[in-house]
Amino acid sequence: MKTLNRFYAKYKHGIPLAIYMGIYLIWFAWLENSNKKNYQVIHVAMDDYIPFCELFIVPYFLWFAYVAAVVVFLFFKNKQDYYKTCVFLFTGMTIFLAISTLWPNGHHLRLASMPRDNIFTQAVAFLWKIDTPTNLWPSIHVYNSLGAHFAVMHSAELKEKKGIRIASFFLCVSIILSTMFLKQHSVFDVVTGIALGSVMYAFVYRREAALAARKMRKSMKKRISM
Repeated sequence: MKTLNRFYAKYKHGIPLAIYMGIYLIWFAWLENSNKKNYQVIHVAMDDYIPFCELFIVPYFLWFAYVAAVVVFLFFKNKQDYYKTCVFLFTGMTIFLAISTLWPNGHHLRLASMPRDNIFTQAVAFLWKIDTPTNLWPSIHVYNSLGAHFAVMHSAELKEKKGIRIASFFLCVSIILSTMFLKQHSVFDVVTGIALGSVMYAFVYRREAALAARKMRKSMKKRISM
């Protein structure tokens, strides 16, 4: 019993994550089944100029491991950074679910047939089979990639890990590009995903830095007055 209590005390911060992911997956599955026909088509002129490139299926699928790895790393290494990342991810994902529920959306960007037959196009065909072209705005692939990269860049444990930080940047960018080159998202979904990520970055990271700087200035003024 003592061992169980120690385990709970040490890892209880994982409970909110488990609960939220359960709610998210159920809600998303319901959306995927209910928004197949009646939805607002998302399309901007730039979508028509972006070519299809099946090689981007690699970073697109790496997204799942990328975001999970960052969250798990922070879960074990830095509880405070873990909570910040969860706040960032959960807020954007909830906004996405709310938008998809209130304003069902989708696109007609996918190709009628694959231009080539190789392992990458086969992987894209598999993706298109299991993932409907609905519930797109804003792009969670884009938003969560930014959230994972922001977490890496602000991690005290990874501050001196230049290689990891650079790799995170390139993976983040390639995932964002993959959403458009695989015809998974409109440019509109990507831009709004980046915009939402920028707002949340200011809220989660910049706000705390500003408060810390303000507190430091107040402390310095007190010392000078003394």
